[in-house]
Amino acid sequence: MDTHQNNKTHQLSAQRLADAAVEMHLMSDEHPKLEADAYRLAFADPEFLLRRETRGIRFQLELLKPDLAQQEHGIENTIVVFGSARFREPTEAQRQLDEARASGNAHAIRRAEALLRNAHYYDKSRRFAQLVADYSLTCPKADQLYIATGGGPGIMEAANRGAHDRGVLNVGLNILLPHEQEPNPYISPELCFKFHYFALRKMHFLMRAKALVAFPGGFGTLDELFEVMTLVQCKKAKPVPIFLFGSEYWKRLVNFDVLVEEGAISPEDLELFEYVDEPEQAWEGIKRFYNLPDACPVA
Repeated sequence: MDTHQNNKTHQLSAQRLADAAVEMHLMSDEHPKLEADAYRLAFADPEFLLRRETRGIRFQLELLKPDLAQQEHGIENTIVVFGSARFREPTEAQRQLDEARASGNAHAIRRAEALLRNAHYYDKSRRFAQLVADYSLTCPKADQLYIATGGGPGIMEAANRGAHDRGVLNVGLNILLPHEQEPNPYISPELCFKFHYFALRKMHFLMRAKALVAFPGGFGTLDELFEVMTLVQCKKAKPVPIFLFGSEYWKRLVNFDVLVEEGAISPEDLELFEYVDEPEQAWEGIKRFYNLPDACPVA
């Protein structure tokens, strides 16, 4: 890498840390000017904590904060739902299509048509989370299953919303991005977390996961899905049921059979996941994997 590229990379890293410092500043009540202070206690010194050399400490903090909060609320078993942040509920998708048609913009119309075509996944994500919540309401705290998502809009919002519909706790693991991404309004406030590091966020997805349901999505969904599948395949993570929701979408997107034919994976690796098309299929698959009853027995 040449000197110019090194400088650009350094400037980008510095800017990201500066953005974090600005966020800390804006979150404070008095909005004090952040200035270096050698006499300030190290753990109360934002400038020190945001140095490149203290990155390992920030890793540990992003590991501990959500972990301790979930422990305090008895969250030990989660069902993780991945999927596109861009999909919308049917009424909103229809509204956007109507606006696009009124504008006459062919590109906007094509995008809005795709949005409406995929809007049923929003409803199905919401329904799946309702099924999980209904079961958990019959269980003692230790046996309850909690919906966890990436905390954003779209499919994630729908899953958090389904749990919220039933009045149960649910988790959102949001990520700080260059563009605005606000947590969706259906996450339980006490379980709504923001991450800077993707790696720590993905670790938290797996730490309590008892199942993964991957709805149609883009690069982020693929990244999260394949990381989980790789960890389970390599036995770096315990086996969990993995469901690819929307068989037509996933079979068009990835031809897993090619990987077997070319010797890139073993035939048994195709057993790591299952295609489903309805919320009930995914929930029945989880119950089957763990031999769960239709409702927890009354103590």
